[in-house]
Amino acid sequence: MKKILSLSLVVLMMAGCYNSRKVSRVDPDKTIDLSGRWNDTDSRLVAEEMVRDGLSRPWLERFTEKAGERPVVIVGDIKNKTSEHISTETFINDIEREFINSGQVRVVQGGEDREQMRQERADQQEYASQQTMNQWGREMGADFMMTGSVNSVTDQYGKDKVVLYQVDLELSDLETNEKVWIGNKKIKKTIQD
Repeated sequence: MKKILSLSLVVLMMAGCYNSRKVSRVDPDKTIDLSGRWNDTDSRLVAEEMVRDGLSRPWLERFTEKAGERPVVIVGDIKNKTSEHISTETFINDIEREFINSGQVRVVQGGEDREQMRQERADQQEYASQQTMNQWGREMGADFMMTGSVNSVTDQYGKDKVVLYQVDLELSDLETNEKVWIGNKKIKKTIQD
């Protein structure tokens, strides 16, 4: 009898611990905002709007008329100056994708990815055949670099709060350091409990 009672108790405890969590697949483009913090939708929408704005400005036409070709852009650091964790790498990837998909500029690797490619090229010098080895000194230099930051301001009263995200991006001529475009995008969210 004790064994049956003990077994029943264990079964009841396990049933009480059973998690009724439900997981569903959703369209990655669907907007889902659970916390009110910066999310994938914010990243994608800001990248789309900022790149579209940047490519509609006079710097692009001036460059292509003078050089006779599309400019080469590198996306540098975009700093997270908010008080929350924001994956700036995801945001940079969104910006690069928008630039490339526009067909109006070319994008080159930067930062750690560039170093990884250089390391692979160095390995090829030693281990690849002459016919398949990629040569040094043939990297495409960037004409322009994009840099920027994501900032936030939070106003809170009780459990209710308003968060303003401000993204500031700049595109600068790498040869002259001239800023050729400055973009700004704000997103304001209200969060009520």
